[in-house]
Amino acid sequence: MGGFLAGLKTRHKILAGVAVLAVAAGLTTVPTLTGSADADIQPLKSLLKGKDGKDYWVENHVDGKKAEESRDHARKNGKRPEYLIVWAGDENIADTVVPDIKKLPGSLLNDTVGKVKNALPGPDFLAVIDATEGSPTYGKVINTGTVGPLVENEPHHMQYVWHKGEKIFAGGLFSAATYVFDVSKLPSLSLSGVSLPSNTLCGSVPDAYWVLKDGSAYGTYMGGPVAPGPCRYTHGEVRTGNGFAGTPGELVRLGPDGKNLVEAPAATGKPEDRKQCLNTPALSEPSCANPHGIQVREDLNTVVTSDFAEPRTVILDPIKTPSPYLRRTTVRTWDISDKNHPKIRSVSYLPTGPRSDPNKPLYNENRAAMEVTVTNRPGHKGAFAETMQGAAIFYTADITDPNPKWVQVFDNTTADREITGPNAKGAGDNAAWIQTSPDDKTLFHSVQGRKPGTLGPDDPGTVGGVFSLDISKLVGAGKDFKCNIDNEKEIAHGGQESDCPKLKGTVAIGPDKKAGGPHWGALDNLKLGHDGYYHEDDDPKRLATANYFVARNGLDGDHKVCIVNIAKDGKLSVDKNFKDEKTGETCVNFNRADWPHGAFGNAKPHSMLFVTADEDIKK
Repeated sequence: MGGFLAGLKTRHKILAGVAVLAVAAGLTTVPTLTGSADADIQPLKSLLKGKDGKDYWVENHVDGKKAEESRDHARKNGKRPEYLIVWAGDENIADTVVPDIKKLPGSLLNDTVGKVKNALPGPDFLAVIDATEGSPTYGKVINTGTVGPLVENEPHHMQYVWHKGEKIFAGGLFSAATYVFDVSKLPSLSLSGVSLPSNTLCGSVPDAYWVLKDGSAYGTYMGGPVAPGPCRYTHGEVRTGNGFAGTPGELVRLGPDGKNLVEAPAATGKPEDRKQCLNTPALSEPSCANPHGIQVREDLNTVVTSDFAEPRTVILDPIKTPSPYLRRTTVRTWDISDKNHPKIRSVSYLPTGPRSDPNKPLYNENRAAMEVTVTNRPGHKGAFAETMQGAAIFYTADITDPNPKWVQVFDNTTADREITGPNAKGAGDNAAWIQTSPDDKTLFHSVQGRKPGTLGPDDPGTVGGVFSLDISKLVGAGKDFKCNIDNEKEIAHGGQESDCPKLKGTVAIGPDKKAGGPHWGALDNLKLGHDGYYHEDDDPKRLATANYFVARNGLDGDHKVCIVNIAKDGKLSVDKNFKDEKTGETCVNFNRADWPHGAFGNAKPHSMLFVTADEDIKK
């Protein structure tokens, strides 16, 4: 694979004379010259040996001029640099097999746009963007850390929020690899570890991560075992799966060096609902165990995960999915009293709602449970779950309950009518990222939007965007909350009960065409203190989004990364100062000809985190 990647870089002349600077504990830092057109970029490679004996790396391409300009401005203005780290994939010819993708501005096959095309697979990367407000390099790409030798990882999610001292865990949806990055010396990156499919034989298709206080992380591996058949997990449990990207998935715990500490089965070992939990090929013990979203309350010894779909079907257009019952309606809670032996505590089936139609189950409120988010404050034990196709939000007041009761507390139709127009329908709005604020007062949610015609020939579709909800009364009510979306009036007007979430702010994001808005987001939990250092903030003033899902399933986006400002009254607005350095337009466009690492063309930004160097933050 390394030779293959080198062959793809023929247009980026590789100069001889590579010198090894240091070899320690299996980690090598190697400077390489790649003939970049910009003399200010001197590539530096962080390299280590994988379990398979091959070399894996992240190669930095720091723009020295931009980095110094950013740091100088920070010093002069009593600030320190803050960065937005974006996990992005190289767009290549395999991403154009879906007809809609060919029509996108800047697409490899769209000849109407005069941009350099490069259809060959290139390196995926972490983009380090200056997110320091007021900086002359605000919105500019300071570094691209390219990973290798694997290409076409399909970069997906990282953890939901970054804290001082944490490594970044980043997954490759198609490669089933997890990369662990050290970001302590930003804008430069180094590779701390890599977990390969051979390290997680009982699971595939890594989705999202949650970093624990000891630096290790739990990750959801949504897909089945690497090979079909029975698989034995860390503690001797045996489950039978239908293979890579199938069912059942698992929960993995990885060390800060990427070492596999435990594989725990997401399937209970007993047959789950045979109608709700369809598998292809069919399993003798049907299961909905395809964990996607994950959040953790260490103080409650509880993990919450949501089952989204049998992932091999995600590559199919959701409208043409063989069966709606391949999209899951289940949420699982785990007991992690022994962190190296997670155990399933409950499997809950989300309820249907007032607009559910037995003839169109794909768009019932409970369909495709993609994400969850926990509350944070001591005394609060609740959590929220959301559905991508169902376009609804559910809540339970106590995730430690062996039989938690999940209740629908919001229908996205209420927010979609603010974002799109007065007649919008929420069903199938491709909702995804959902996150509580650290103070448990606000819930943030992204919707990518729905393609016209999805619900029928007269369906105009919906626009993508982000909305926020006031959840203070709901969370404050504890187990005595009353909210329940159970009648048709509440679909478009919010819940009638006084403790139901109230819409605070909405903002449309994405291209003029529908279904191209944000799939993912991240809150900026960092705030510059009077001491000149960053500290964690319980009341974030901005968030970031990325307009991309998975191109090969027909739901792509315009590949832009935006920052949204959060006003004191909760109103949301796109930050017009966060501009693309090449076009001057609002938001950073990942459809561009050149990057610090070379002329590899368009890229697909999926997830992001606000991060700063270790020397610039205090707890």
